[in-house]
Amino acid sequence: MLDIERELEEENEALDAYSTIVTTVAEVVVPSVASLQVSHRLRNGRLAQGAGSAVAITPDGFMVTSAHVVDGTHKGIAAFADGREFDIEVVGRDALSDLAVIRAKGGDLHAVEIGDAARLRVGQLVVALGNPMGLAGTVTAGVVSALGRSFPTRAGSASRIVEDVIQTDAALNPGNSGGALVDGHGRLVGVNTAVAGIGLGLAVPINATTRRIIAALMSEGRFRRAYLGIAGGRRPLPPRAADRIQRRFGVEIIQVVEGSPAATAGLRGEDLILDVDDTPVEQPGDLQRLMISERIGREVCVRIFRNGEILEVTVRPVELKQ
Repeated sequence: MLDIERELEEENEALDAYSTIVTTVAEVVVPSVASLQVSHRLRNGRLAQGAGSAVAITPDGFMVTSAHVVDGTHKGIAAFADGREFDIEVVGRDALSDLAVIRAKGGDLHAVEIGDAARLRVGQLVVALGNPMGLAGTVTAGVVSALGRSFPTRAGSASRIVEDVIQTDAALNPGNSGGALVDGHGRLVGVNTAVAGIGLGLAVPINATTRRIIAALMSEGRFRRAYLGIAGGRRPLPPRAADRIQRRFGVEIIQVVEGSPAATAGLRGEDLILDVDDTPVEQPGDLQRLMISERIGREVCVRIFRNGEILEVTVRPVELKQ
Protein backbone atom coordinates (compact mmCIF):
# COMPACT_ATOMS: atom_id res chain seq x y z
CA MET A 1 0.00 0.00 0.00
CA LEU A 2 2.82 2.38 0.89
CA ASP A 3 4.49 1.68 -2.49
CA ILE A 4 1.31 2.64 -4.36
CA GLU A 5 0.96 5.83 -2.33
CA ARG A 6 4.62 6.71 -3.01
CA GLU A 7 4.12 6.19 -6.77
CA LEU A 8 1.03 8.42 -6.74
CA GLU A 9 2.94 11.13 -4.87
CA GLU A 10 5.78 10.96 -7.43
CA GLU A 11 3.28 11.24 -10.31
CA ASN A 12 1.65 14.28 -8.68
CA GLU A 13 5.03 15.90 -8.14
CA ALA A 14 5.93 15.35 -11.80
CA LEU A 15 2.59 16.82 -12.90
CA ASP A 16 3.07 19.79 -10.60
CA ALA A 17 6.57 20.39 -12.02
CA TYR A 18 5.19 20.33 -15.58
CA SER A 19 2.35 22.68 -14.64
CA THR A 20 4.75 25.02 -12.88
CA ILE A 21 6.90 25.36 -15.99
CA VAL A 22 3.96 26.02 -18.30
CA THR A 23 2.24 28.50 -15.98
CA THR A 24 5.51 30.36 -15.35
CA VAL A 25 6.22 30.58 -19.08
CA ALA A 26 2.68 31.81 -19.73
CA GLU A 27 2.97 34.54 -17.11
CA VAL A 28 6.26 35.73 -18.63
CA VAL A 29 5.42 35.49 -22.35
CA VAL A 30 1.69 36.25 -22.70
CA PRO A 31 2.31 40.02 -22.23
CA SER A 32 4.66 39.90 -25.27
CA VAL A 33 2.15 38.29 -27.65
CA ALA A 34 -0.34 40.39 -29.60
CA SER A 35 -3.50 39.55 -31.48
CA LEU A 36 -3.41 41.04 -34.97
CA GLN A 37 -6.40 42.27 -36.91
CA VAL A 38 -5.34 43.29 -40.42
CA SER A 39 -6.99 44.57 -43.59
CA HIS A 40 -5.88 43.34 -47.00
CA ARG A 41 -6.54 45.20 -50.23
CA LEU A 42 -8.06 42.85 -52.81
CA ARG A 43 -7.60 43.16 -56.56
CA ASN A 44 -11.09 44.58 -56.93
CA GLY A 45 -10.18 47.34 -54.49
CA ARG A 46 -12.20 45.99 -51.58
CA LEU A 47 -10.76 45.39 -48.13
CA ALA A 48 -10.70 41.89 -46.63
CA GLN A 49 -10.13 41.21 -42.96
CA GLY A 50 -7.55 38.80 -41.58
CA ALA A 51 -6.16 37.77 -38.22
CA GLY A 52 -3.02 36.33 -36.72
CA SER A 53 -0.52 36.80 -33.95
CA ALA A 54 2.76 38.61 -33.37
CA VAL A 55 5.37 38.74 -30.64
CA ALA A 56 7.21 41.82 -29.37
CA ILE A 57 10.99 41.62 -29.72
CA THR A 58 11.94 45.16 -28.64
CA PRO A 59 10.36 47.52 -26.09
CA ASP A 60 10.02 50.30 -28.69
CA GLY A 61 7.47 48.48 -30.83
CA PHE A 62 9.18 46.00 -33.15
CA MET A 63 7.35 42.70 -33.44
CA VAL A 64 7.91 39.56 -35.49
CA THR A 65 5.13 37.66 -37.21
CA SER A 66 4.54 35.42 -40.23
CA ALA A 67 4.91 37.00 -43.66
CA HIS A 68 1.66 35.44 -44.87
CA VAL A 69 -0.26 37.08 -42.01
CA VAL A 70 0.59 40.60 -43.23
CA ASP A 71 0.74 39.88 -46.98
CA GLY A 72 -0.83 42.85 -48.72
CA THR A 73 -1.74 44.47 -45.41
CA HIS A 74 -3.32 47.90 -45.81
CA LYS A 75 -3.63 48.63 -42.09
CA GLY A 76 -3.86 46.73 -38.83
CA ILE A 77 -4.16 46.74 -35.06
CA ALA A 78 -2.16 44.85 -32.44
CA ALA A 79 -4.03 44.08 -29.22
CA PHE A 80 -2.17 42.95 -26.11
CA ALA A 81 -3.34 41.00 -23.08
CA ASP A 82 -3.23 44.12 -20.86
CA GLY A 83 -5.92 45.75 -23.00
CA ARG A 84 -3.67 48.10 -24.95
CA GLU A 85 -4.19 48.41 -28.70
CA PHE A 86 -1.82 49.97 -31.21
CA ASP A 87 -1.96 50.70 -34.91
CA ILE A 88 0.78 48.83 -36.76
CA GLU A 89 2.88 49.33 -39.85
CA VAL A 90 4.68 46.64 -41.84
CA VAL A 91 8.40 47.36 -41.62
CA GLY A 92 9.47 44.51 -43.88
CA ARG A 93 8.43 41.03 -44.94
CA ASP A 94 10.31 38.12 -46.45
CA ALA A 95 7.93 35.65 -48.06
CA LEU A 96 10.76 33.20 -48.74
CA SER A 97 11.30 32.65 -45.01
CA ASP A 98 7.68 33.41 -44.04
CA LEU A 99 8.90 36.05 -41.59
CA ALA A 100 7.88 39.67 -41.25
CA VAL A 101 8.64 42.55 -38.92
CA ILE A 102 5.92 45.00 -37.98
CA ARG A 103 6.00 47.95 -35.62
CA ALA A 104 3.39 49.05 -33.15
CA LYS A 105 2.86 52.81 -32.99
CA GLY A 106 3.48 52.84 -29.28
CA GLY A 107 6.23 51.99 -26.84
CA ASP A 108 6.93 50.24 -23.56
CA LEU A 109 6.23 46.79 -24.95
CA HIS A 110 7.15 43.67 -23.01
CA ALA A 111 9.85 42.18 -25.27
CA VAL A 112 10.30 38.43 -25.30
CA GLU A 113 13.73 36.93 -24.61
CA ILE A 114 15.29 35.57 -27.80
CA GLY A 115 16.44 31.94 -27.73
CA ASP A 116 18.22 29.62 -30.16
CA ALA A 117 16.37 26.79 -31.90
CA ALA A 118 19.72 25.15 -32.69
CA ARG A 119 19.79 24.01 -29.05
CA LEU A 120 16.41 22.29 -29.14
CA ARG A 121 16.14 18.53 -28.75
CA VAL A 122 13.39 16.16 -29.81
CA GLY A 123 11.12 15.56 -26.83
CA GLN A 124 11.87 18.94 -25.26
CA LEU A 125 8.96 20.87 -23.76
CA VAL A 126 7.76 23.86 -25.80
CA VAL A 127 4.87 26.26 -25.30
CA ALA A 128 2.89 27.91 -28.12
CA LEU A 129 1.22 31.26 -27.49
CA GLY A 130 -1.10 33.05 -29.87
CA ASN A 131 -4.66 33.91 -30.72
CA PRO A 132 -6.30 30.96 -32.48
CA MET A 133 -9.87 31.49 -33.66
CA GLY A 134 -9.65 35.04 -32.26
CA LEU A 135 -9.22 33.71 -28.71
CA ALA A 136 -6.54 36.04 -27.34
CA GLY A 137 -3.83 34.87 -24.98
CA THR A 138 -4.23 31.16 -25.73
CA VAL A 139 -1.49 28.91 -24.35
CA THR A 140 -0.86 25.32 -25.44
CA ALA A 141 2.00 23.07 -24.45
CA GLY A 142 3.64 20.07 -26.05
CA VAL A 143 7.00 18.75 -27.10
CA VAL A 144 9.31 19.12 -30.04
CA SER A 145 8.14 16.10 -32.01
CA ALA A 146 10.72 16.47 -34.81
CA LEU A 147 13.48 18.77 -35.98
CA GLY A 148 14.92 19.47 -39.41
CA ARG A 149 11.59 19.59 -41.21
CA SER A 150 11.18 21.86 -44.23
CA PHE A 151 8.46 23.46 -46.30
CA PRO A 152 8.46 25.35 -49.62
CA THR A 153 7.78 29.05 -49.97
CA ARG A 154 7.32 31.25 -53.02
CA ALA A 155 7.50 34.94 -53.83
CA GLY A 156 6.56 35.63 -57.44
CA SER A 157 8.78 33.45 -59.61
CA ALA A 158 11.28 32.86 -56.77
CA SER A 159 10.99 29.77 -54.59
CA ARG A 160 12.89 28.54 -51.58
CA ILE A 161 12.88 25.77 -49.01
CA VAL A 162 12.62 26.93 -45.40
CA GLU A 163 14.93 24.61 -43.48
CA ASP A 164 15.32 23.42 -39.89
CA VAL A 165 11.60 23.87 -39.29
CA ILE A 166 10.38 22.81 -35.85
CA GLN A 167 7.56 20.27 -35.64
CA THR A 168 5.55 20.28 -32.43
CA ASP A 169 2.45 18.61 -31.08
CA ALA A 170 1.48 21.76 -29.18
CA ALA A 171 -1.97 22.55 -30.58
CA LEU A 172 -1.93 25.19 -33.34
CA ASN A 173 -5.01 26.55 -35.06
CA PRO A 174 -5.86 29.33 -37.54
CA GLY A 175 -4.86 32.60 -35.88
CA ASN A 176 -1.79 31.07 -34.22
CA SER A 177 0.33 32.05 -37.24
CA GLY A 178 2.92 34.61 -36.23
CA GLY A 179 2.68 33.67 -32.56
CA ALA A 180 5.47 32.57 -30.27
CA LEU A 181 6.91 29.12 -29.75
CA VAL A 182 9.05 29.26 -26.61
CA ASP A 183 11.13 26.84 -24.61
CA GLY A 184 10.71 25.97 -20.93
CA HIS A 185 12.56 29.14 -19.96
CA GLY A 186 10.26 31.41 -21.96
CA ARG A 187 12.80 32.09 -24.71
CA LEU A 188 11.54 32.56 -28.27
CA VAL A 189 12.73 29.61 -30.38
CA GLY A 190 10.20 29.68 -33.20
CA VAL A 191 7.45 31.62 -34.97
CA ASN A 192 4.36 29.49 -35.46
CA THR A 193 3.55 29.27 -39.14
CA ALA A 194 1.36 26.34 -40.15
CA VAL A 195 -0.82 23.44 -39.13
CA ALA A 196 0.59 20.34 -40.81
CA GLY A 197 -2.16 18.01 -39.67
CA ILE A 198 -4.00 16.87 -36.58
CA GLY A 199 -1.57 17.27 -33.70
CA LEU A 200 1.21 18.56 -35.96
CA GLY A 201 2.26 22.20 -36.02
CA LEU A 202 5.24 23.83 -37.71
CA ALA A 203 7.30 26.82 -36.61
CA VAL A 204 10.03 28.76 -38.39
CA PRO A 205 13.09 28.45 -36.15
CA ILE A 206 14.80 31.38 -34.45
CA ASN A 207 18.45 30.63 -35.19
CA ALA A 208 21.50 32.36 -36.65
CA THR A 209 19.97 32.45 -40.14
CA THR A 210 16.57 33.83 -39.18
CA ARG A 211 18.03 36.32 -36.69
CA ARG A 212 19.98 37.71 -39.63
CA ILE A 213 16.79 37.95 -41.69
CA ILE A 214 14.89 39.68 -38.88
CA ALA A 215 17.72 42.17 -38.33
CA ALA A 216 17.75 43.03 -42.05
CA LEU A 217 13.97 43.49 -42.10
CA MET A 218 14.21 45.82 -39.11
CA SER A 219 16.99 47.96 -40.60
CA GLU A 220 16.36 47.78 -44.37
CA GLY A 221 12.81 46.53 -44.75
CA ARG A 222 13.93 43.57 -46.87
CA PHE A 223 16.37 40.68 -46.93
CA ARG A 224 18.66 40.46 -49.95
CA ARG A 225 19.73 37.11 -51.41
CA ALA A 226 22.23 36.20 -54.11
CA TYR A 227 20.94 34.36 -57.17
CA LEU A 228 22.74 31.85 -59.41
CA GLY A 229 19.86 30.63 -61.55
CA ILE A 230 19.97 26.88 -61.15
CA ALA A 231 17.75 24.09 -59.89
CA GLY A 232 19.43 21.03 -58.44
CA GLY A 233 19.25 18.05 -56.16
CA ARG A 234 21.49 15.98 -53.93
CA ARG A 235 23.36 13.26 -55.79
CA PRO A 236 26.06 10.71 -54.88
CA LEU A 237 29.48 11.58 -56.24
CA PRO A 238 31.23 9.15 -58.61
CA PRO A 239 33.84 7.10 -56.72
CA ARG A 240 36.73 8.96 -58.35
CA ALA A 241 35.47 12.36 -57.19
CA ALA A 242 34.41 11.06 -53.78
CA ASP A 243 37.86 9.60 -53.10
CA ARG A 244 39.59 12.78 -54.22
CA ILE A 245 37.62 15.25 -52.09
CA GLN A 246 36.69 12.84 -49.28
CA ARG A 247 32.95 13.48 -49.55
CA ARG A 248 30.10 11.34 -50.83
CA PHE A 249 27.55 13.86 -52.11
CA GLY A 250 27.25 16.99 -54.21
CA VAL A 251 24.48 19.03 -55.85
CA GLU A 252 23.65 18.00 -59.40
CA ILE A 253 22.44 20.83 -61.62
CA ILE A 254 19.11 19.80 -63.11
CA GLN A 255 18.24 23.07 -64.80
CA VAL A 256 20.07 26.28 -65.66
CA VAL A 257 17.87 29.36 -66.12
CA GLU A 258 18.49 31.04 -69.46
CA GLY A 259 20.32 34.36 -69.09
CA SER A 260 21.15 33.71 -65.44
CA PRO A 261 24.60 34.15 -63.84
CA ALA A 262 25.03 30.36 -63.94
CA ALA A 263 24.30 30.28 -67.68
CA THR A 264 26.66 33.18 -68.34
CA ALA A 265 29.43 31.40 -66.43
CA GLY A 266 28.96 28.20 -68.45
CA LEU A 267 27.45 25.92 -65.84
CA ARG A 268 25.46 23.09 -67.40
CA GLY A 269 22.89 20.51 -66.56
CA GLU A 270 24.40 17.36 -64.97
CA ASP A 271 27.35 19.33 -63.54
CA LEU A 272 27.92 18.29 -59.92
CA ILE A 273 28.62 21.24 -57.61
CA LEU A 274 31.21 20.30 -54.99
CA ASP A 275 31.85 23.56 -53.16
CA VAL A 276 31.45 27.32 -53.33
CA ASP A 277 34.39 29.49 -52.26
CA ASP A 278 35.92 26.39 -50.62
CA THR A 279 32.75 25.70 -48.60
CA PRO A 280 31.46 22.14 -49.16
CA VAL A 281 28.05 21.77 -50.80
CA GLU A 282 26.28 18.42 -50.40
CA GLN A 283 22.60 19.35 -50.75
CA PRO A 284 20.54 22.25 -52.11
CA GLY A 285 20.13 23.72 -48.64
CA ASP A 286 23.90 24.13 -48.34
CA LEU A 287 23.96 26.12 -51.57
CA GLN A 288 20.91 28.14 -50.52
CA ARG A 289 22.57 29.18 -47.24
CA LEU A 290 25.63 30.43 -49.10
CA MET A 291 23.63 32.79 -51.32
CA ILE A 292 23.85 35.73 -48.92
CA SER A 293 23.86 39.43 -49.76
CA GLU A 294 27.65 39.69 -49.49
CA ARG A 295 27.99 37.53 -52.61
CA ILE A 296 25.79 39.75 -54.79
CA GLY A 297 27.89 41.14 -57.64
CA ARG A 298 31.06 39.46 -56.39
CA GLU A 299 33.02 36.76 -58.18
CA VAL A 300 32.41 33.36 -56.61
CA CYS A 301 34.49 30.25 -57.26
CA VAL A 302 32.28 27.22 -57.88
CA ARG A 303 34.06 23.87 -58.05
CA ILE A 304 32.26 21.22 -60.11
CA PHE A 305 32.66 17.66 -61.33
CA ARG A 306 32.05 17.33 -65.09
CA ASN A 307 32.87 14.48 -67.48
CA GLY A 308 35.31 12.87 -65.05
CA GLU A 309 37.16 16.10 -64.25
CA ILE A 310 37.06 18.56 -61.36
CA LEU A 311 36.83 22.10 -62.70
CA GLU A 312 36.60 25.60 -61.23
CA VAL A 313 34.07 28.04 -62.65
CA THR A 314 33.80 31.72 -61.72
CA VAL A 315 30.24 32.98 -61.27
CA ARG A 316 29.03 36.48 -60.39
CA PRO A 317 25.63 36.17 -58.61
CA VAL A 318 23.03 38.91 -58.91
CA GLU A 319 20.36 39.91 -56.44
CA LEU A 320 17.34 37.62 -56.32
CA LYS A 321 14.24 39.51 -57.37
CA GLN A 322 11.12 38.64 -55.40
